Amino acid sequence: MAKPIMAKATAVWLVDNTTISFKQVADFVGMHELEVQGIADGDVAQGVKGFDPIANNQLTQEEIDAAQENPLHKLALKFNAAAQGEEKRRGPRYTPLSKRQDRPASILWLVKFHPELTDGQVGKLVGTTKPTIQAIRERTHWNISNIQPIDPVALGLCKQSELDAAVQKAAAKKAAAGEVMSDDERRKLVSTEQSLGMEAEPKIPTAIEGLETFTLSGEDANEEDDKADSDYLDADSFFSLPDGENEVDEDEKSS
Repeated sequence: MAKPIMAKATAVWLVDNTTISFKQVADFVGMHELEVQGIADGDVAQGVKGFDPIANNQLTQEEIDAAQENPLHKLALKFNAAAQGEEKRRGPRYTPLSKRQDRPASILWLVKFHPELTDGQVGKLVGTTKPTIQAIRERTHWNISNIQPIDPVALGLCKQSELDAAVQKAAAKKAAAGEVMSDDERRKLVSTEQSLGMEAEPKIPTAIEGLETFTLSGEDANEEDDKADSDYLDADSFFSLPDGENEVDEDEKSS
């Protein structure tokens, strides 16, 4: 149901100039009944000047009279043909001042990890403009050397469900165009719920320490160890010389 403009000021005027119930006024302006009662008691909207809905083409006198006679009657906003077809302007999402400095980092993250997203989708997710996105894509942004990619969900710029929906939509559009996705791109399309339910994949160790002693089977290593032990079982073998050398030594001693 459409609501009148300047709702609180309209409620002030209706409370001051009519005998319509608080419930009827609250339903018409989109406020709580207790808040309307606070207006009547002077606790709410102090200093707010009433806004005449009749003079401003929002209500008719007949509608007000019908509401005063019947407490169950609901006020209906006056039909205005000139206002038909008007829609709220759709632009970039509003981003609080405290988070606007984080937008370049989130844009860089989206451009890096989800290149399938269009500039329009990125702009809706983080509330930015296409020139800014283009500058980060082309790395011509004035602060590009200091920007680090950060997940916009972690920064609170968008919800995970919104990001998943945008990625799925981009993937469907890419598939309809007949483009083939790589394995990495397919993994990125997994939703958060699915990724949380997956088992952790075993990671390949980055260090190669110990690989120099690695063998395919333990039997070969055992055979080599046994052979090495058999060579040094007898301690006297270290000091025994060939027979010829021993004879020479004895001849020298006799001479």
